[in-house]
Amino acid sequence: MLAYIARRLLLMIPTIFGILLISFIIVQFAPGGPVERVLAQLQGLDSGATSRFGGGATDLGSMAQSAGGDSRYRGAQGLDPKFIAELEKQFGFDKPAHERFFIMLKNYATFDFGRSYFRDTPVIQLIKEKLPVSISLGLWMTLLSYAISIPLGIRKAVKDGSRFDTWTSAVVIVGYAIPSFLFAILLIVLFAGGSFWQIFPLRGLWSENFADLPWHMKALDYLWHIALPVTAMAIGAFATATFLTKNSFLDEIRKQYVQTARMKGLNERQVLYGHVFRNAMLIVISGFPAAFVHAFFTGSLLIESIFSLDGLGLLSYESIINRDYPVVFANLYIFALLGLVVNLISDLTYTWIDPRIDFETREV
Repeated sequence: MLAYIARRLLLMIPTIFGILLISFIIVQFAPGGPVERVLAQLQGLDSGATSRFGGGATDLGSMAQSAGGDSRYRGAQGLDPKFIAELEKQFGFDKPAHERFFIMLKNYATFDFGRSYFRDTPVIQLIKEKLPVSISLGLWMTLLSYAISIPLGIRKAVKDGSRFDTWTSAVVIVGYAIPSFLFAILLIVLFAGGSFWQIFPLRGLWSENFADLPWHMKALDYLWHIALPVTAMAIGAFATATFLTKNSFLDEIRKQYVQTARMKGLNERQVLYGHVFRNAMLIVISGFPAAFVHAFFTGSLLIESIFSLDGLGLLSYESIINRDYPVVFANLYIFALLGLVVNLISDLTYTWIDPRIDFETREV
């Protein structure tokens, strides 16, 4: 098993290299860029709501000088070519593309992500500030949805075709059909002072006096703040995991070895959890990495915006809009690395549920 883990860890290197390379190439051909964005800001042509230029970009405005001349950047008319060259140097675009790419790889190997173009802050500091929000939303949403969906799916498989199966399917499908952001707005209206009750807070992960609270009150305050956003995210995740669990258990229950176990005198609980469970859960576990990474990033973007939670999802979105490439690639690197690690953990969990699986004898 150790040899298998070592091979998987080594395979992460070319995988991440390929992800970064393809993304880097796409960025080179994407219209616009940080230089053009600064030029548009200087000339008052960029009215983007997510523009948050820090001191580094703002100071460049004082370097602009009125002059004629052509430029390969749109919106550069009337600006001194020397200023354009200085702008390119600050953003690192004075070097060839391949040289910039390998410098990025060298720095990323030591988790050196550089500084944000427009926030004048180290990228690693930005990520550390936003990470608690994304971890809270992604982890709790995934655990909550699986903790409810797996028992519910098993129960639906056992009661297949019954009234319980029918009405729970209807409830799950309705919950899946409602977008998470719409459900989040409904929760705010009902429970966050929108029109009815003021039970839960509307923003943030903790109260202003969080540091002064005892540890047990800190835990309660934290859970109090994440209750609504996690509920809004989890409501749509129930359907996939529930029906996947149900269908997987139904498929296993109909197999011959289950009939054999029943003929040997085992009761339904022994058959279900002693024989069926470990086989049926393999397909459910295989979907865990995708569900976790989705919740960790894309699934939390709208929820972060609605509940004023400043996490990695919102940071990545704003960075893409602002062409803040160091933040964009750093987030891509972290999400890719996280996805690969979670995928490896998922494979190792296979062996825990079903010891018959031996990755050591298989080709990676």
